[in-house]
Amino acid sequence: MDRTQGQAEPVEQPATAPASAATASAAAGPAAASTPAPVARIVTLTAGDFTLTVNPVDGSEIEPRRPGTGGTAPTKRDAADRSARDAAARPPALPGPAAPAPPFLAREEERERLVRLLGRGRSVRLTGPAGSGRSALLDAVAADCTGLAPDGVIRLSGYGHQQAGELLHALYAAVYEASAERPERTQLLARVRDIGAIVLLDDLEMGGSALDELLRATPECAYLLAATPDTRAPSDDSHLEEVFLGGLGRADCVELLEAGTGRPLTEEETAWAGDLRFASEGLPLRFVQAAALLRQRDERNQSSAEDDDDEPGVFEERPRDAAFVALPTLSEGAAPAELLASRVSESARAALRIACALGGEMPHHAHLPALVGDTHADAAVAELLGCGLLTPVGTRYRLAAGVARQLEEAGFADTAAEEARTAARHYAWWTGHASVTPERVALEADAVLAALAGADVVAAVLLARTAAPAFAASRHWEAWERVLRSGAEAARKAGEVAEQAYFHHELGVLALCEGRLDRARAELEASIGLKGALADKRGTVAGRRALALVTDREKAGVEVSPPLRLEPPVAAASGTASEAVTTAVPAVSKTAPTTPVARVTPVAAVAPVVPVIGRAEAPTTLSEVFEEAFPLDPKPAVAAPVVPAPVRAAQPRRKPVLLAAAGALTVVVLGTVVSLAMTGSDPETPAGGVGPAVSSTPTAGTSGGAGSVPGTGGNDPAPDPGTTAPDASEPAAPEPGLSPDPNQSPRTPSRKPSSTQPSRTPSSTGPTGTSSNPVPTPTVTQPTTPPVPTPTPTPTSTTPANPSATA
Repeated sequence: MDRTQGQAEPVEQPATAPASAATASAAAGPAAASTPAPVARIVTLTAGDFTLTVNPVDGSEIEPRRPGTGGTAPTKRDAADRSARDAAARPPALPGPAAPAPPFLAREEERERLVRLLGRGRSVRLTGPAGSGRSALLDAVAADCTGLAPDGVIRLSGYGHQQAGELLHALYAAVYEASAERPERTQLLARVRDIGAIVLLDDLEMGGSALDELLRATPECAYLLAATPDTRAPSDDSHLEEVFLGGLGRADCVELLEAGTGRPLTEEETAWAGDLRFASEGLPLRFVQAAALLRQRDERNQSSAEDDDDEPGVFEERPRDAAFVALPTLSEGAAPAELLASRVSESARAALRIACALGGEMPHHAHLPALVGDTHADAAVAELLGCGLLTPVGTRYRLAAGVARQLEEAGFADTAAEEARTAARHYAWWTGHASVTPERVALEADAVLAALAGADVVAAVLLARTAAPAFAASRHWEAWERVLRSGAEAARKAGEVAEQAYFHHELGVLALCEGRLDRARAELEASIGLKGALADKRGTVAGRRALALVTDREKAGVEVSPPLRLEPPVAAASGTASEAVTTAVPAVSKTAPTTPVARVTPVAAVAPVVPVIGRAEAPTTLSEVFEEAFPLDPKPAVAAPVVPAPVRAAQPRRKPVLLAAAGALTVVVLGTVVSLAMTGSDPETPAGGVGPAVSSTPTAGTSGGAGSVPGTGGNDPAPDPGTTAPDASEPAAPEPGLSPDPNQSPRTPSRKPSSTQPSRTPSSTGPTGTSSNPVPTPTVTQPTTPPVPTPTPTPTSTTPANPSATA
């Protein structure tokens, strides 16, 4: 048998082998003829909203799930299925006669307490050092809790799990019948919430927030968590009961030794057991190993009387010498792995070398004949388990606590590289065989991963390529991801571009199934680039299809902005105050006769005018959008250019009546002089001609009424009765605080009309420069401070020397 591949050597066939095979098949009958040849395992799974087709040849294909397929809640397992599932979760039965189990000593108090707490629905954390008998106590509690929960007792292994996700999937698979579905996280949490079971979780390695997530996701489950003292403690909000498991007493240790050796101990052995208990703190595992040492010592010392009379045979394996084997020393009893390994069979020592090369993982006993090269090597697991060198972990066996370190010091790890390469090639053949189910591969996940980590790059690429589809089909996706990452790294080192593209494609599909879109895009783009370099059109198309699904997912996850709502202005309700808007109405001004004054009038049901510049918020209606593009300010009428008046300092609003009357009288005198001058020179001015600039607003001389004074506006107050109005012939008194204009003469104007015709240039001396029939120009202005009257200096002649001197 080939030690590497675990199968017989190929035998050469003659040239007529196909014809002979066909003849043999026809002679065997239709049953043999209809047997198909082994083909690649193509498995279709439902992963959330996707349908995943695992193809070991061309890579996995993913597409959206068709309507009406999947998505239904699976049914729970019945009692018979749960029993079968519980049996499958235990370590496999070993060949040969069953070894007697160690007695269950000094644990009755802890056993009753745990059963009582679990029966009340409380979760318990059982803490004890490695080798304290936690797994044996869990087996006893599982037997007592049968029938307490509606979904029974479920056994899980937390070895190697740092997050709660994979444990939740394992719990879901143990309760529900869903062999072709791996639900997404939302569906998973919704289904495990309805599970009501007692969960025994051995070898717990997580704590803190990860453990809180597990407990919150399954509120109807009662947990018994077995952990070592160095495991991370749970949070304060977990509300777990704590039970500590210590060592055994002196009497219990002696009883355990007598049960392991099958005879009573001598006084010397009893004293040695007492010293060993003190050194090992009474751990049961140390006394199981000590019992194996005593059995080997008895065999060496020829304890049977009939053996002394027999002559040593030719084919006897052990040497016949009269050397007496003394009791092991205290150090050998505390670290007995090297001494025990030296006294077991050669197949058992070869299995120990393989276990050391695989990081402490012992392969299934069915693989040992191929790995060791001995057809009877499957019995080595039972031999090592009886010596206490192995311990059960979930559905497999591992080296006991401290054994791996002791064997490495003894030289069992010297050939680790060769052993790991042999194991990797064997598992590459086994996992790729069509007769091996994906579930069977998942049970050997830890040994496969250990072989992958210790093998060379060529063997690692081959193993990862064959094991990855099996892990994907078995829904053990944590192991699937680890295999893919290890395979991608090994392919990069080996220069296998095609295999590297395959691993990146599978990583992208896995990330897409789990909702990690950024990771999926990165992996798929890397795979498409590598396949494009290889001119792999079929693989490129598959990668682009998966990448299109990533793009669709990203677009679906982006929130779309709401559409623009076009709503009409809301009318003011009856009885409510109307809104105020600004309208332009003509009014009489003291100093700016042609400037309209803004007046605020109440108008109901009018939309507010939003300023165009300086908007603090974005427009929400269509009217606001048009207001920004087209301002609502009315277009001003065409008017003659106006000479801006010099900016003067603001004056107080309230002034003496005399100064106001003097200013108004000055305007009247100036207008009279200009009118007389134009009448004397050109008495017949056409209607359409351009005349002198006059005011378009009625002056104080034309507007009279009660309370009004000639020469002032109608809104001005009447003068004091004791004060006479100033004469029109007298010059206006200069306004206090203003200096006279240097361009003007101090002479007063004459009433006699001048014979010189005034200038008809556009920049006239009138206040506004408009026509004889002015039309008020409406102007929308903001409510500001009322205008201040501007004093006009007394002109010296009909035609001023400086036109800018007129206000």
